[in-house]
Amino acid sequence: MGSGRPVARLVSPVIVRLGVMAALMATIAVLGVVLSTAAVNYLTRELQPAAAANQNVYQDLTDMSAAVEAWSSTGSVAAKDDYEQALVRLPAHQQRVRQFAAGDNELELLVLRQERAAREWITTYASPRMQAKAGTPATPQQVRSGSQLFNSIRSAHQATTAAFDSRVRQASTDASFRLKGTILAVVLLAIVAWWLVSRSRRRLTAELTQPLLDLEAVVQRMALGDHEVRAQQTGPKEVRAVASALNEFADGQARARAVEGRIQTELRTLDTARDDFVSNVSHELRTPLTTIAGYLEMVAEEFDGQLQPRHEKMLEATRRNVTRLKQLIDDLLALSRAEGCDSDMEPVDLALLVREAVTDVRITAARRGIHLHVDTPDDVVPVLADRAMLHRALCNVLTNAVKFSNEHGSVEVALHTSGAIAEVSVADHGIGIPAAESDRLGTRFFRASNAVRNEIAGTGLGLRIMQTIIDKHDGDVVIDSTEGAGTTVTVRLTLHPDAVPAPPLHELVDAEEAPGARTVDELLVARAEVDPTLPRIVPAFPRRR
Repeated sequence: MGSGRPVARLVSPVIVRLGVMAALMATIAVLGVVLSTAAVNYLTRELQPAAAANQNVYQDLTDMSAAVEAWSSTGSVAAKDDYEQALVRLPAHQQRVRQFAAGDNELELLVLRQERAAREWITTYASPRMQAKAGTPATPQQVRSGSQLFNSIRSAHQATTAAFDSRVRQASTDASFRLKGTILAVVLLAIVAWWLVSRSRRRLTAELTQPLLDLEAVVQRMALGDHEVRAQQTGPKEVRAVASALNEFADGQARARAVEGRIQTELRTLDTARDDFVSNVSHELRTPLTTIAGYLEMVAEEFDGQLQPRHEKMLEATRRNVTRLKQLIDDLLALSRAEGCDSDMEPVDLALLVREAVTDVRITAARRGIHLHVDTPDDVVPVLADRAMLHRALCNVLTNAVKFSNEHGSVEVALHTSGAIAEVSVADHGIGIPAAESDRLGTRFFRASNAVRNEIAGTGLGLRIMQTIIDKHDGDVVIDSTEGAGTTVTVRLTLHPDAVPAPPLHELVDAEEAPGARTVDELLVARAEVDPTLPRIVPAFPRRR
Protein backbone atom coordinates (compact mmCIF):
# COMPACT_ATOMS: atom_id res chain seq x y z
CA MET A 1 0.00 0.00 0.00
CA GLY A 2 1.49 3.30 -1.00
CA SER A 3 4.44 4.12 -3.11
CA GLY A 4 6.76 5.35 -0.38
CA ARG A 5 6.68 8.93 -1.54
CA PRO A 6 7.18 11.69 1.06
CA VAL A 7 4.08 12.95 2.80
CA ALA A 8 4.70 16.43 1.41
CA ARG A 9 4.23 15.21 -2.17
CA LEU A 10 0.94 13.59 -1.21
CA VAL A 11 -0.49 16.44 0.82
CA SER A 12 0.91 19.50 -0.97
CA PRO A 13 -1.52 19.48 -3.96
CA VAL A 14 -4.48 19.24 -1.62
CA ILE A 15 -3.12 21.98 0.57
CA VAL A 16 -2.51 24.23 -2.42
CA ARG A 17 -6.06 23.75 -3.72
CA LEU A 18 -7.55 24.33 -0.30
CA GLY A 19 -5.31 27.35 0.18
CA VAL A 20 -6.50 28.90 -3.08
CA MET A 21 -10.13 28.26 -2.19
CA ALA A 22 -9.61 29.65 1.30
CA ALA A 23 -7.96 32.75 -0.15
CA LEU A 24 -10.84 33.26 -2.57
CA MET A 25 -13.40 32.81 0.20
CA ALA A 26 -11.51 35.18 2.43
CA THR A 27 -11.22 37.79 -0.35
CA ILE A 28 -14.89 37.58 -1.22
CA ALA A 29 -15.87 37.66 2.43
CA VAL A 30 -13.70 40.69 3.13
CA LEU A 31 -14.97 42.48 0.02
CA GLY A 32 -18.55 41.66 0.91
CA VAL A 33 -18.08 42.84 4.46
CA VAL A 34 -16.48 46.07 3.25
CA LEU A 35 -19.30 46.76 0.79
CA SER A 36 -21.98 45.81 3.28
CA THR A 37 -20.36 47.93 5.95
CA ALA A 38 -20.17 50.88 3.58
CA ALA A 39 -23.87 50.52 2.75
CA VAL A 40 -24.78 50.24 6.41
CA ASN A 41 -22.62 53.22 7.32
CA TYR A 42 -24.22 55.30 4.55
CA LEU A 43 -27.62 54.29 5.85
CA THR A 44 -26.97 54.85 9.55
CA ARG A 45 -24.48 57.70 9.52
CA GLU A 46 -25.69 59.83 6.58
CA LEU A 47 -29.12 58.96 5.20
CA GLN A 48 -31.02 58.33 8.42
CA PRO A 49 -29.58 61.40 10.22
CA ALA A 50 -30.51 63.56 7.16
CA ALA A 51 -34.04 62.12 7.15
CA ALA A 52 -34.28 62.86 10.86
CA ALA A 53 -33.06 66.43 10.24
CA ASN A 54 -35.77 66.81 7.58
CA GLN A 55 -38.36 65.77 10.13
CA ASN A 56 -36.85 68.28 12.56
CA VAL A 57 -37.31 71.03 9.94
CA TYR A 58 -41.02 70.32 9.75
CA GLN A 59 -41.23 70.06 13.52
CA ASP A 60 -39.58 73.48 13.90
CA LEU A 61 -42.06 75.02 11.48
CA THR A 62 -44.96 73.32 13.28
CA ASP A 63 -43.72 74.70 16.61
CA MET A 64 -43.45 78.17 15.06
CA SER A 65 -47.02 77.95 13.70
CA ALA A 66 -48.33 76.99 17.14
CA ALA A 67 -46.38 79.85 18.72
CA VAL A 68 -47.83 82.34 16.22
CA GLU A 69 -51.36 81.25 17.01
CA ALA A 70 -50.72 81.42 20.76
CA TRP A 71 -49.20 84.94 20.44
CA SER A 72 -52.15 86.17 18.39
CA SER A 73 -54.76 84.80 20.78
CA THR A 74 -53.21 85.18 24.22
CA GLY A 75 -50.12 87.35 23.79
CA SER A 76 -48.14 84.85 25.88
CA VAL A 77 -44.47 85.70 26.34
CA ALA A 78 -43.73 81.97 26.38
CA ALA A 79 -45.19 81.71 22.87
CA LYS A 80 -42.81 84.39 21.66
CA ASP A 81 -39.87 82.52 23.26
CA ASP A 82 -40.96 79.26 21.61
CA TYR A 83 -41.13 80.93 18.27
CA GLU A 84 -37.68 82.46 18.55
CA GLN A 85 -36.12 79.18 19.74
CA ALA A 86 -37.63 77.26 16.82
CA LEU A 87 -36.50 80.02 14.45
CA VAL A 88 -32.94 79.61 15.78
CA ARG A 89 -32.97 75.77 15.39
CA LEU A 90 -34.44 75.83 11.89
CA PRO A 91 -31.34 76.96 9.89
CA ALA A 92 -29.13 74.22 11.35
CA HIS A 93 -31.61 71.48 10.47
CA GLN A 94 -32.08 72.92 6.99
CA GLN A 95 -28.32 73.05 6.51
CA ARG A 96 -27.98 69.35 7.47
CA VAL A 97 -30.66 68.38 4.93
CA ARG A 98 -29.18 70.62 2.27
CA GLN A 99 -25.68 69.10 2.69
CA PHE A 100 -26.97 65.56 2.27
CA ALA A 101 -29.07 66.45 -0.79
CA ALA A 102 -26.08 68.02 -2.56
CA GLY A 103 -25.44 66.08 -5.78
CA ASP A 104 -28.89 64.46 -5.80
CA ASN A 105 -30.81 66.58 -8.33
CA GLU A 106 -34.23 65.28 -7.42
CA LEU A 107 -33.70 65.66 -3.71
CA GLU A 108 -32.06 69.06 -4.14
CA LEU A 109 -35.18 70.41 -5.92
CA LEU A 110 -37.48 69.02 -3.26
CA VAL A 111 -35.36 70.47 -0.42
CA LEU A 112 -35.20 73.83 -2.24
CA ARG A 113 -38.98 73.82 -2.71
CA GLN A 114 -39.42 73.08 1.00
CA GLU A 115 -37.05 75.87 2.02
CA ARG A 116 -38.74 78.38 -0.28
CA ALA A 117 -42.20 77.51 1.11
CA ALA A 118 -40.87 77.89 4.66
CA ARG A 119 -39.15 81.18 3.90
CA GLU A 120 -42.30 82.57 2.24
CA TRP A 121 -44.49 81.55 5.19
CA ILE A 122 -42.10 83.08 7.69
CA THR A 123 -41.63 86.39 5.87
CA THR A 124 -45.22 86.80 4.66
CA TYR A 125 -47.20 85.54 7.61
CA ALA A 126 -45.32 84.34 10.70
CA SER A 127 -42.92 87.24 11.17
CA PRO A 128 -45.56 90.00 10.68
CA ARG A 129 -47.89 88.26 13.09
CA MET A 130 -45.16 87.98 15.74
CA GLN A 131 -44.36 91.68 15.28
CA ALA A 132 -47.98 92.64 15.78
CA LYS A 133 -49.27 93.67 19.15
CA ALA A 134 -49.68 90.84 21.59
CA GLY A 135 -53.19 89.35 21.61
CA THR A 136 -54.15 90.94 18.28
CA PRO A 137 -56.23 88.38 16.35
CA ALA A 138 -55.42 87.78 12.70
CA THR A 139 -57.87 88.90 10.10
CA PRO A 140 -59.72 86.25 8.09
CA GLN A 141 -57.63 87.14 5.07
CA GLN A 142 -54.42 86.68 7.07
CA VAL A 143 -55.65 83.36 8.36
CA ARG A 144 -56.42 82.12 4.87
CA SER A 145 -53.11 83.36 3.55
CA GLY A 146 -51.17 81.75 6.42
CA SER A 147 -53.08 78.51 6.01
CA GLN A 148 -52.32 78.34 2.29
CA LEU A 149 -48.66 79.08 2.85
CA PHE A 150 -48.31 76.39 5.58
CA ASN A 151 -50.13 73.92 3.32
CA SER A 152 -47.43 74.57 0.75
CA ILE A 153 -44.85 73.73 3.43
CA ARG A 154 -46.70 70.54 4.32
CA SER A 155 -46.95 69.48 0.70
CA ALA A 156 -43.25 70.14 0.08
CA HIS A 157 -42.32 68.28 3.29
CA GLN A 158 -44.40 65.25 2.34
CA ALA A 159 -42.66 65.07 -1.03
CA THR A 160 -39.25 65.43 0.62
CA THR A 161 -40.10 62.78 3.25
CA ALA A 162 -41.24 60.37 0.53
CA ALA A 163 -37.93 60.87 -1.28
CA PHE A 164 -35.98 60.18 1.91
CA ASP A 165 -38.08 57.07 2.63
CA SER A 166 -37.42 55.79 -0.87
CA ARG A 167 -33.69 56.24 -0.44
CA VAL A 168 -33.72 54.56 3.00
CA ARG A 169 -35.50 51.51 1.52
CA GLN A 170 -33.08 51.42 -1.38
CA ALA A 171 -30.05 51.65 0.93
CA SER A 172 -31.40 48.87 3.17
CA THR A 173 -32.02 46.72 0.11
CA ASP A 174 -28.47 47.35 -1.18
CA ALA A 175 -26.89 46.42 2.16
CA SER A 176 -28.98 43.26 2.40
CA PHE A 177 -28.21 42.30 -1.19
CA ARG A 178 -24.49 42.76 -0.70
CA LEU A 179 -24.50 40.67 2.48
CA LYS A 180 -26.58 37.91 0.91
CA GLY A 181 -24.39 37.94 -2.19
CA THR A 182 -21.29 37.58 -0.03
CA ILE A 183 -22.78 34.69 1.89
CA LEU A 184 -23.87 32.98 -1.31
CA ALA A 185 -20.45 33.34 -2.89
CA VAL A 186 -18.72 31.96 0.21
CA VAL A 187 -21.16 29.02 0.36
CA LEU A 188 -20.54 28.21 -3.31
CA LEU A 189 -16.79 28.30 -2.77
CA ALA A 190 -17.17 26.11 0.34
CA ILE A 191 -19.11 23.57 -1.75
CA VAL A 192 -16.33 23.56 -4.32
CA ALA A 193 -13.73 23.14 -1.56
CA TRP A 194 -15.71 20.25 -0.07
CA TRP A 195 -15.80 18.62 -3.49
CA LEU A 196 -12.04 18.97 -3.83
CA VAL A 197 -11.51 17.51 -0.36
CA SER A 198 -13.84 14.61 -1.08
CA ARG A 199 -12.04 13.94 -4.32
CA SER A 200 -8.65 13.84 -2.54
CA ARG A 201 -9.82 11.97 0.58
CA ARG A 202 -9.85 8.53 -1.01
CA ARG A 203 -6.31 8.89 -2.22
CA LEU A 204 -5.04 10.28 1.08
CA THR A 205 -6.87 7.55 2.97
CA ALA A 206 -5.28 4.85 0.88
CA GLU A 207 -1.76 6.26 0.87
CA LEU A 208 -1.51 8.08 4.22
CA THR A 209 -4.38 7.60 6.64
CA GLN A 210 -4.59 3.83 6.57
CA PRO A 211 -0.86 3.27 7.18
CA LEU A 212 -1.09 5.69 10.11
CA LEU A 213 -4.10 3.83 11.51
CA ASP A 214 -2.23 0.55 11.18
CA LEU A 215 0.74 2.11 12.96
CA GLU A 216 -1.52 3.40 15.74
CA ALA A 217 -3.00 -0.06 16.22
CA VAL A 218 0.49 -1.51 16.58
CA VAL A 219 1.43 1.13 19.16
CA GLN A 220 -1.74 0.40 21.16
CA ARG A 221 -1.02 -3.32 21.15
CA MET A 222 2.52 -2.62 22.35
CA ALA A 223 1.13 -0.39 25.11
CA LEU A 224 -1.17 -3.23 26.20
CA GLY A 225 1.79 -5.54 26.61
CA ASP A 226 1.99 -7.33 23.26
CA HIS A 227 5.75 -7.56 22.92
CA GLU A 228 5.68 -9.70 19.76
CA VAL A 229 3.76 -7.36 17.45
CA ARG A 230 5.72 -5.41 14.82
CA ALA A 231 4.69 -2.62 12.43
CA GLN A 232 4.38 -3.11 8.65
CA GLN A 233 6.60 -0.70 6.72
CA THR A 234 4.02 0.65 4.29
CA GLY A 235 2.75 4.08 3.27
CA PRO A 236 4.72 7.29 2.79
CA LYS A 237 8.41 7.56 3.43
CA GLU A 238 7.99 9.18 6.85
CA VAL A 239 5.52 6.56 8.05
CA ARG A 240 7.84 3.80 6.94
CA ALA A 241 10.67 5.47 8.85
CA VAL A 242 8.52 5.66 11.99
CA ALA A 243 7.51 2.02 11.62
CA SER A 244 11.15 1.01 11.25
CA ALA A 245 12.15 3.04 14.32
CA LEU A 246 9.25 1.57 16.28
CA ASN A 247 10.31 -1.96 15.37
CA GLU A 248 13.89 -1.19 16.40
CA PHE A 249 12.58 0.22 19.66
CA ALA A 250 10.49 -2.89 20.29
CA ASP A 251 13.50 -5.09 19.56
CA GLY A 252 15.59 -2.99 21.96
CA GLN A 253 12.88 -3.26 24.58
CA ALA A 254 12.84 -7.01 24.17
CA ARG A 255 16.60 -7.15 24.71
CA ALA A 256 16.27 -4.77 27.67
CA ARG A 257 13.55 -6.95 29.22
CA ALA A 258 15.77 -9.95 28.90
CA VAL A 259 18.62 -8.11 30.60
CA GLU A 260 16.23 -6.69 33.21
CA GLY A 261 14.94 -10.18 33.93
CA ARG A 262 18.44 -11.40 34.57
CA ILE A 263 19.18 -8.35 36.73
CA GLN A 264 15.97 -8.84 38.71
CA THR A 265 16.85 -12.46 39.27
CA GLU A 266 20.29 -11.47 40.45
CA LEU A 267 18.84 -8.72 42.65
CA ARG A 268 16.40 -11.15 44.24
CA THR A 269 19.31 -13.48 44.83
CA LEU A 270 21.31 -10.63 46.35
CA ASP A 271 18.33 -9.52 48.48
CA THR A 272 17.90 -13.05 49.74
CA ALA A 273 21.61 -13.28 50.43
CA ARG A 274 21.57 -9.92 52.18
CA ASP A 275 18.59 -10.84 54.32
CA ASP A 276 20.21 -14.16 55.17
CA PHE A 277 23.47 -12.40 55.96
CA VAL A 278 21.81 -9.81 58.19
CA SER A 279 19.75 -12.48 59.91
CA ASN A 280 22.77 -14.74 60.43
CA VAL A 281 24.97 -11.90 61.60
CA SER A 282 22.25 -10.68 63.94
CA HIS A 283 21.84 -14.20 65.35
CA GLU A 284 25.57 -14.75 65.64
CA LEU A 285 26.05 -11.42 67.40
CA ARG A 286 22.97 -11.58 69.59
CA THR A 287 23.83 -14.97 71.02
CA PRO A 288 27.20 -13.98 72.51
CA LEU A 289 25.82 -10.59 73.55
CA THR A 290 22.97 -12.30 75.37
CA THR A 291 25.48 -14.60 77.03
CA ILE A 292 27.64 -11.66 78.03
CA ALA A 293 24.59 -9.84 79.41
CA GLY A 294 23.63 -12.93 81.41
CA TYR A 295 27.10 -13.32 82.87
CA LEU A 296 27.14 -9.63 83.74
CA GLU A 297 23.88 -10.05 85.65
CA MET A 298 25.28 -13.15 87.39
CA VAL A 299 28.36 -11.21 88.39
CA ALA A 300 26.22 -8.32 89.60
CA GLU A 301 24.04 -10.64 91.68
CA GLU A 302 26.89 -12.74 93.04
CA PHE A 303 29.02 -9.82 94.08
CA ASP A 304 26.20 -7.50 95.06
CA GLY A 305 27.58 -5.05 97.60
CA GLN A 306 31.12 -6.49 97.41
CA LEU A 307 32.45 -4.64 94.36
CA GLN A 308 34.46 -1.52 94.72
CA PRO A 309 33.01 1.68 93.20
CA ARG A 310 35.40 1.59 90.27
CA HIS A 311 34.44 -2.01 89.56
CA GLU A 312 30.76 -1.02 89.71
CA LYS A 313 31.48 1.69 87.15
CA MET A 314 33.32 -0.78 84.93
CA LEU A 315 30.41 -3.22 85.17
CA GLU A 316 27.88 -0.51 84.39
CA ALA A 317 29.95 0.66 81.39
CA THR A 318 30.06 -2.89 80.10
CA ARG A 319 26.28 -3.16 80.49
CA ARG A 320 25.76 0.07 78.54
CA ASN A 321 27.99 -1.04 75.69
CA VAL A 322 26.30 -4.43 75.48
CA THR A 323 22.94 -2.68 75.40
CA ARG A 324 24.22 -0.29 72.74
CA LEU A 325 25.49 -3.16 70.60
CA LYS A 326 22.17 -4.99 70.90
CA GLN A 327 20.30 -1.81 69.94
CA LEU A 328 22.65 -1.26 66.99
CA ILE A 329 22.05 -4.81 65.77
CA ASP A 330 18.29 -4.40 66.14
CA ASP A 331 18.37 -1.09 64.25
CA LEU A 332 20.50 -2.49 61.44
CA LEU A 333 18.14 -5.43 61.09
CA ALA A 334 15.11 -3.13 61.14
CA LEU A 335 16.66 -0.83 58.53
CA SER A 336 17.52 -3.77 56.30
CA ARG A 337 13.97 -5.09 56.50
CA ALA A 338 12.48 -1.63 55.90
CA GLU A 339 14.61 -1.08 52.80
CA GLY A 340 14.38 -4.54 51.32
CA CYS A 341 11.04 -6.06 52.17
CA ASP A 342 7.72 -5.36 50.52
CA SER A 343 5.16 -3.72 52.72
CA ASP A 344 2.11 -5.76 53.75
CA MET A 345 -0.53 -3.05 53.49
CA GLU A 346 -3.83 -3.39 55.33
CA PRO A 347 -6.49 -1.05 56.76
CA VAL A 348 -5.19 0.39 60.03
CA ASP A 349 -6.70 2.79 62.57
CA LEU A 350 -3.96 5.40 62.86
CA ALA A 351 -5.46 6.83 66.07
CA LEU A 352 -5.28 3.43 67.77
CA LEU A 353 -1.76 2.86 66.44
CA VAL A 354 -0.60 6.21 67.85
CA ARG A 355 -2.08 5.38 71.26
CA GLU A 356 -0.35 1.96 71.18
CA ALA A 357 2.99 3.57 70.36
CA VAL A 358 2.53 6.07 73.21
CA THR A 359 1.77 3.21 75.60
CA ASP A 360 4.95 1.42 74.52
CA VAL A 361 7.19 4.37 75.41
CA ARG A 362 5.52 5.31 78.70
CA ILE A 363 7.97 3.23 80.74
CA THR A 364 10.95 5.08 79.30
CA ALA A 365 9.18 8.41 79.75
CA ALA A 366 8.19 7.59 83.34
CA ARG A 367 11.76 6.74 84.30
CA ARG A 368 12.83 10.27 83.30
CA GLY A 369 9.78 11.96 84.76
CA ILE A 370 8.56 13.05 81.33
CA HIS A 371 4.86 13.57 80.90
CA LEU A 372 3.20 12.53 77.63
CA HIS A 373 0.30 14.70 76.45
CA VAL A 374 -1.76 12.76 73.91
CA ASP A 375 -4.45 14.25 71.68
CA THR A 376 -6.08 11.79 69.30
CA PRO A 377 -9.63 11.69 67.94
CA ASP A 378 -12.08 9.13 69.26
CA ASP A 379 -13.18 8.25 65.75
CA VAL A 380 -11.32 5.84 63.51
CA VAL A 381 -8.61 7.42 61.33
CA PRO A 382 -8.27 4.88 58.48
CA VAL A 383 -5.01 4.51 56.56
CA LEU A 384 -3.45 1.75 54.48
CA ALA A 385 -0.27 0.69 56.21
CA ASP A 386 2.05 -2.10 57.22
CA ARG A 387 1.00 -2.17 60.84
CA ALA A 388 4.27 -3.44 62.29
CA MET A 389 6.48 -1.13 60.24
CA LEU A 390 4.36 1.97 60.89
CA HIS A 391 4.24 1.12 64.59
CA ARG A 392 8.04 0.90 64.59
CA ALA A 393 8.29 4.31 62.89
CA LEU A 394 5.99 5.96 65.43
CA CYS A 395 7.86 4.34 68.32
CA ASN A 396 11.15 5.65 66.92
CA VAL A 397 9.79 9.21 66.79
CA LEU A 398 8.38 9.00 70.31
CA THR A 399 11.52 7.36 71.71
CA ASN A 400 13.69 10.13 70.25
CA ALA A 401 11.37 12.79 71.70
CA VAL A 402 11.63 11.24 75.16
CA LYS A 403 15.36 10.61 74.84
CA PHE A 404 16.23 14.17 73.85
CA SER A 405 13.84 15.87 76.28
CA ASN A 406 14.98 17.38 79.53
CA GLU A 407 14.15 15.42 82.64
CA HIS A 408 10.71 16.14 84.11
CA GLY A 409 9.72 17.78 80.84
CA SER A 410 6.85 17.01 78.54
CA VAL A 411 6.16 15.65 75.06
CA GLU A 412 3.03 16.56 73.10
CA VAL A 413 1.61 13.95 70.74
CA ALA A 414 -1.27 14.98 68.48
CA LEU A 415 -3.18 13.41 65.60
CA HIS A 416 -5.26 15.62 63.36
CA THR A 417 -6.90 15.26 59.96
CA SER A 418 -7.19 17.89 57.26
CA GLY A 419 -8.95 16.98 54.04
CA ALA A 420 -7.42 13.74 52.78
CA ILE A 421 -4.31 14.01 55.00
CA ALA A 422 -3.66 12.71 58.51
CA GLU A 423 -0.90 14.43 60.51
CA VAL A 424 0.88 12.98 63.51
CA SER A 425 3.01 15.53 65.33
CA VAL A 426 5.41 14.80 68.18
CA ALA A 427 6.86 17.86 69.91
CA ASP A 428 9.48 17.90 72.67
CA HIS A 429 11.14 20.73 74.54
CA GLY A 430 14.60 19.24 74.72
CA ILE A 431 18.03 20.01 73.38
CA GLY A 432 16.98 20.43 69.74
CA ILE A 433 19.26 20.14 66.72
CA PRO A 434 21.89 22.70 65.63
CA ALA A 435 20.76 24.58 62.54
CA ALA A 436 24.04 23.83 60.73
CA GLU A 437 23.39 20.09 61.02
CA SER A 438 19.73 20.03 59.96
CA ASP A 439 20.57 19.02 56.37
CA ARG A 440 22.23 15.83 57.64
CA LEU A 441 19.12 14.54 59.39
CA GLY A 442 18.21 11.04 58.22
CA THR A 443 21.77 10.17 57.24
CA ARG A 444 22.89 6.78 58.47
CA PHE A 445 24.74 6.84 61.79
CA PHE A 446 24.47 10.63 62.02
CA ARG A 447 24.09 12.00 65.54
CA ALA A 448 23.80 15.67 66.40
CA SER A 449 26.84 17.19 68.01
CA ASN A 450 24.92 18.29 71.12
CA ALA A 451 23.61 14.72 71.56
CA VAL A 452 27.17 13.37 71.43
CA ARG A 453 28.34 16.15 73.76
CA ASN A 454 25.63 15.32 76.30
CA GLU A 455 26.43 11.60 76.03
CA ILE A 456 22.90 10.67 74.98
CA ALA A 457 22.89 7.04 73.82
CA GLY A 458 21.85 6.23 70.27
CA THR A 459 22.86 4.51 67.06
CA GLY A 460 22.04 7.25 64.56
CA LEU A 461 19.68 4.91 62.69
CA GLY A 462 16.32 5.61 64.31
CA LEU A 463 15.41 8.61 62.15
CA ARG A 464 16.66 6.84 59.02
CA ILE A 465 14.48 3.83 59.79
CA MET A 466 11.48 6.05 60.41
CA GLN A 467 11.93 8.00 57.16
CA THR A 468 12.39 4.80 55.16
CA ILE A 469 9.15 3.35 56.56
CA ILE A 470 7.17 6.55 55.93
CA ASP A 471 8.52 6.73 52.37
CA LYS A 472 7.20 3.21 51.77
CA HIS A 473 3.80 4.48 52.89
CA ASP A 474 3.98 7.38 50.40
CA GLY A 475 4.04 9.79 53.33
CA ASP A 476 6.05 12.86 54.24
CA VAL A 477 8.20 13.70 57.24
CA VAL A 478 8.79 17.30 58.31
CA ILE A 479 11.28 18.12 61.07
CA ASP A 480 11.29 21.54 62.71
CA SER A 481 13.96 21.97 65.35
CA THR A 482 15.59 24.80 67.28
CA GLU A 483 18.69 24.15 69.34
CA GLY A 484 17.92 24.51 73.02
CA ALA A 485 14.15 24.83 72.44
CA GLY A 486 13.08 21.44 71.15
CA THR A 487 12.07 19.51 68.07
CA THR A 488 8.76 18.85 66.34
CA VAL A 489 8.44 15.88 63.98
CA THR A 490 5.35 15.78 61.76
CA VAL A 491 4.36 12.65 59.82
CA ARG A 492 1.79 13.05 57.04
CA LEU A 493 -0.11 10.08 55.62
CA THR A 494 -2.95 9.82 53.14
CA LEU A 495 -6.35 8.92 54.51
CA HIS A 496 -8.31 6.03 52.97
CA PRO A 497 -11.95 6.50 54.02
CA ASP A 498 -12.99 3.30 52.23
CA ALA A 499 -10.57 1.21 54.27
CA VAL A 500 -12.18 -0.48 57.29
CA PRO A 501 -9.65 -1.38 59.98
CA ALA A 502 -10.22 -4.56 61.96
CA PRO A 503 -11.72 -3.89 65.40
CA PRO A 504 -9.15 -3.88 68.22
CA LEU A 505 -8.86 -7.01 70.33
CA HIS A 506 -8.27 -4.94 73.47
CA GLU A 507 -8.70 -1.47 74.82
CA LEU A 508 -5.65 0.58 75.65
CA VAL A 509 -5.61 1.98 79.16
CA ASP A 510 -4.09 5.37 79.82
CA ALA A 511 -1.90 5.37 82.93
CA GLU A 512 -3.41 8.64 84.07
CA GLU A 513 -7.03 7.42 83.71
CA ALA A 514 -6.86 3.80 84.93
CA PRO A 515 -8.48 3.43 88.33
CA GLY A 516 -6.40 1.44 90.80
CA ALA A 517 -3.34 1.28 88.56
CA ARG A 518 -0.16 1.91 90.50
CA THR A 519 2.56 1.93 87.84
CA VAL A 520 2.92 2.16 84.07
CA ASP A 521 4.82 -1.14 84.13
CA GLU A 522 1.82 -2.96 85.64
CA LEU A 523 -0.44 -1.56 82.91
CA LEU A 524 1.86 -2.73 80.16
CA VAL A 525 2.25 -6.17 81.72
CA ALA A 526 -1.54 -6.48 81.90
CA ARG A 527 -1.84 -5.37 78.27
CA ALA A 528 0.72 -7.93 77.14
CA GLU A 529 -1.22 -10.69 78.91
CA VAL A 530 -4.33 -9.73 76.91
CA ASP A 531 -2.46 -9.79 73.60
CA PRO A 532 1.02 -11.31 73.81
CA THR A 533 1.77 -10.40 70.18
CA LEU A 534 1.77 -6.67 70.87
CA PRO A 535 5.22 -5.09 71.01
CA ARG A 536 6.64 -4.16 74.40
CA ILE A 537 9.56 -1.96 75.20
CA VAL A 538 11.31 -3.23 78.29
CA PRO A 539 14.73 -2.37 79.66
CA ALA A 540 17.54 -4.72 78.79
CA PHE A 541 19.10 -4.44 82.25
CA PRO A 542 16.67 -3.54 85.03
CA ARG A 543 18.32 -1.51 87.73
CA ARG A 544 18.76 -3.07 91.13
CA ARG A 545 17.16 -1.41 94.08
